[in-house]
Amino acid sequence: MRNFNISPDLTPLYRSAIGFDRLAQLAEHAAASNTNSGYPPYNIELLGENRYRITMAVAGFAMSELDIMSEGDNLLVKGNKSPNSDERKYLHQGIAERGFERTFQLADHVRVIGAELEHGLLNIDLVREIPEAMKPRKIDITTTNTLS
Repeated sequence: MRNFNISPDLTPLYRSAIGFDRLAQLAEHAAASNTNSGYPPYNIELLGENRYRITMAVAGFAMSELDIMSEGDNLLVKGNKSPNSDERKYLHQGIAERGFERTFQLADHVRVIGAELEHGLLNIDLVREIPEAMKPRKIDITTTNTLS
């Protein structure tokens, strides 16, 4: 099977979509991004109306070898495997011991509220908190009395 790396030109979308430039940039970034190899595997769960969880399979990584960084609308998860001090002779090595770097694009008003490592799974909890000013609100309609 052949993979053709064709990067779409989304310039016409920029000209006709007013206010959707961030959406077009996300689509362009997703089309051009070939760096994520699928390692480590992960799930994204919807836990509630505004709660999410990313679960990554990081078997073999200690807590000290994992870093999570949230900056703006990007969430970066890194795993740096420390060099093995003991010389092991593997007959078969199926557990990956390579470092990784995975970036997640967060939607507006989504922030990380916690992370835990349990049984080789890294759980990252997120919440979407919409500011009060952006929530829908009812506008009262008043009348003016124009009779003199």
